[in-house]
Amino acid sequence: MKREQEYTWTDFERGYVITEPGSSREYHTGDWRSQRPIFDKERCIKCGVCWIFCPDSAIRFDAEGHAETDLDYCKGCGICVRECLPGAITMVDEED
Repeated sequence: MKREQEYTWTDFERGYVITEPGSSREYHTGDWRSQRPIFDKERCIKCGVCWIFCPDSAIRFDAEGHAETDLDYCKGCGICVRECLPGAITMVDEED
């Protein structure tokens, strides 16, 4: 093992580079969200459009096929709200 003084910048991996594909499930990335989506099951038509457009793969489906959010990974971007055709998703402040 090298001593601290023997390391140079070439010994370290570049920041913000994913070195292991598929490793995102190991990190909960939804902590900095300021808003979160709320699903209205009465209005949901189970089309899956929210799931298709979610950039964080944070949409899951319950046993009945209704969409729900995995808040460990949802960053609160609101894309699901914009793409939901029947308007079954709304964004609320995280404190609510």
